[in-house]
Amino acid sequence: EMENNLPVNIREYQELAKKALPKMHYDYINGGAEDEHTLRDNIAAYGRILLRPRVLVDVSNIDMSTNLLGYDMPSPIIVAPTGSHKLANPEGEVATARAAASCNTLMVLSFSASCKIEEVASSCNAIRFYQLYVFKNRDISATLVRRAESHGFKAIVLTVDTPMLGRREADIRNKMVAPANANLEGLMPIDDLDTADGSKLEKYARDTLDPSLSWKRTWSG
Repeated sequence: EMENNLPVNIREYQELAKKALPKMHYDYINGGAEDEHTLRDNIAAYGRILLRPRVLVDVSNIDMSTNLLGYDMPSPIIVAPTGSHKLANPEGEVATARAAASCNTLMVLSFSASCKIEEVASSCNAIRFYQLYVFKNRDISATLVRRAESHGFKAIVLTVDTPMLGRREADIRNKMVAPANANLEGLMPIDDLDTADGSKLEKYARDTLDPSLSWKRTWSG
C-alpha cells in the first residue's frame, strides 16, 4: 500500500512516523519545550514567507544552485543536525548521510548522533560538517573536533543554544531515556544517568554541557 500511496508533503510523513514509532521516540522527535510556543512559531514563520509572482518570465531553465563556505550545492537545502537517528531507522545517521550524498547536498552530523563519526565518514562520499556543543570538560570537545577533522569533516557547526535543556514536558512524562551517544564512548561515563523522576536527557545535558559558556568565558575560560 505504501508503494502506491507515497506521501506528498511533510505532514504525511509525520503521520506515518507517528504510526511507526514508539510513543516515547515519536514525542522526542516531534516535540519541543514547555508549551511549545517556539515550536509552533517556527512552523508559522515559514507560512509568513510569501513568494512574489512574476509573470511572463522565462523559466525554461532554472538554477537553484548555491555555494556554502566554498562548497557547491544544487539547492540551498542541507540536512540540519538532529540527533539519535537510530530511533527512526536502524542504520541511523549512515542512512541519512547516504541520502544526502545521493542529492549532492551537505549533511551536518549531530553532536548527539547514534552513529560514530568514523562510521558516517566511511559510509559514502559527501561533504559533511560536524556539530559541536561545548562540554564542561573541554578535552572531550577538543577530541571530538580532532576526530571530525581527521575523518574529512569540512567545518565545525558550533551550537550554543543549550546553556540548559528546555523543559520538554513530553520527555519528562515519558521518562525519556537518552539514546546512547556513540561518539562519547570511552570519553565519559554514559551509563550512570539514572534518575527517578523525569527525563534522563535533561540530566545528561545538565551534568555534561557547560552553562557558563559566554563571549567572555569561551575555550580558555
